[in-house]
Order: sequence, then C-alpha cells, then structure tokens
Amino acid sequence: MSELTHFDENGASRMVDVSEKPVTLRTAKAEGCVLMQPSTLRIVQERKSAKGDVLEVARLAGIMASKRTDELIPLCHSLGLDAATVDFSFPDDRTIRIESSVSVTGKTGVEMEALTAVSIAALTIYDMCKAVDRNMEIQSVRLLEKTGGRSGHFSRIKT
Repeated sequence: MSELTHFDENGASRMVDVSEKPVTLRTAKAEGCVLMQPSTLRIVQERKSAKGDVLEVARLAGIMASKRTDELIPLCHSLGLDAATVDFSFPDDRTIRIESSVSVTGKTGVEMEALTAVSIAALTIYDMCKAVDRNMEIQSVRLLEKTGGRSGHFSRIKT
C-alpha cells in the first residue's frame, strides 16, 4: 500500500504538490443511498414535500458542493470543474440511490468532489424529509470509478 501523501516526513499536514504533474482529463463517479419509509419516498417521487421539489434541491446542493469541496476538506486543491452531475434512481420502495459524475482537465483528480456531491445531496434529502421521517439512513457513500492521473483507472469491484 502507498504511504499517505498528505503528511511530510515529520508528520506535518501538507497539501500535495501537483506542480510537476501533467494536465490530463480526470473523472470520478460516486454513489450513496438514502433509506426511508415507503411513504416518505412516495412524497419525494410525487413532489409533494411542503419544502419543494426534494430531488431538484438535492441535485443543486450536490453540484454546488462539488464546486466547493476545497472549502470543506482542508487539503483538497481548488479546481475549476469542467462538469458535475447528480442523478437519482429508486432501486426499491425505500431507497433513493444518488450517483454523481465529475470531470476536470487538470493536475489532480476529482474523487473528493464526486463523493462530496453525493454526501451533500444525501444530507439535503435528509434535511428536507426529516419532518416526516427521522428514521432515514444515509448509507454506502463510495467511489465507483475514477480515470486519469498517475494511478490510472479504478473501478469498484461489484460485490
């Protein structure tokens, strides 16, 4: 396993120096799920929340968060993203699956931006639905795939 790159030889925190890295297209996909009561999911799907369209607010929150990841995670680089999407699916009557895709042409990857988009979208769903369902759970936030950079292509093994 590689050593942790966010610490110097003395153990002090540092931002990784990417000045010598080549500019390449880098992409990342992440996912997560919000579990809820079937009645809560129906409210979301039918767009009957008193607070508005839960999925569209969550989508915007996720995209906005991806663009501000460096303000949330101390050692992330500031990136001018080329694209960010957040999409939703419903694998069963209790689950909203969130998937984000992020890309940049740059010197460092966008894994954290994709994971941040999913996390903030999930938290937004929770916030907008908590009045009717405090038993919701946010689960399985994880990287699905990344491309570009020195470490190359990563794709999660399906389990």
